[in-house]
Amino acid sequence: MPSPSVDVVVVTYKPGDTILSFLQSAVGAEGVASITVVDNASGDDVAQRAADDAGVAFVQTGRNGGYGAGANVGAARGGAEWILISNADIVLERGAVAALLAVAGSDEAIGAVGPRVDEIDGTTYPSARPLPTLVLGTGHALFGKAWPRNPWTRRYKLNLDPSGGEVDAGWLSGSCFLVRRAAWERLGGFDERYFMFFEDVDLGRRLGTAGYRQVWTPRAVVTHLGGHSYRSDPAPMLKAHHESARMYVASAYPRWWQAPARAVVTAGLAAREKSEVAAARRRSATRAD
Repeated sequence: MPSPSVDVVVVTYKPGDTILSFLQSAVGAEGVASITVVDNASGDDVAQRAADDAGVAFVQTGRNGGYGAGANVGAARGGAEWILISNADIVLERGAVAALLAVAGSDEAIGAVGPRVDEIDGTTYPSARPLPTLVLGTGHALFGKAWPRNPWTRRYKLNLDPSGGEVDAGWLSGSCFLVRRAAWERLGGFDERYFMFFEDVDLGRRLGTAGYRQVWTPRAVVTHLGGHSYRSDPAPMLKAHHESARMYVASAYPRWWQAPARAVVTAGLAAREKSEVAAARRRSATRAD
């Protein structure tokens, strides 16, 4: 049988030098059939020059429609059995793509595989989690910052042991993951109503409903360098995060009898958004001084 292959899609928006690091790690990786850089109207030629220098495809969307919309554009260009979707601020460590494909091919029920995501300080990011229920999501949202060891947050963070085995999850971080093309196309890819954040949670929910497993593996390692596109003013992204959370709750819990719970969650998200935006602006003002 032919070896499994993967089309790599990297979505950029003002990526800085991170796109260079990503492409250096992706070009020539075992199993890679194609690489497409999709730029969401960064307003400069950084991503295109990096793609040209690496000899890979480049697509300019002409608008910043969000991460999911950009990923959908890139994924539609290939024909490989698997699609690897990634942020630009990721470095694929040696053998990561091959390890992802090996796990993906171990069970026909697997629809997506997520790698171990290491931060530059060596810690492992919780990139695989259970789906957020109303109780679990509300508890984590309200108490996650002030009370990190609260029971809801502890349940929401799976035990991702870097030296352990594979873990089944409810959703995988969209920052870097492998997805079966047949499943992706069956579900229509990312829901483009999510500008940023929760498009991966929503995809995970739909994959699970369709009967696909989603697996995190420590055998495939990537390093997260940290993004550059909104560090100077995080407030817009905080607003986008909470708007996407509200949208997800409305989509996952649409029944009339769930309206009171939706209202409570929406109020909690609004309070958290106000607090986090104010804190972010204070930090920005302090740095400016």
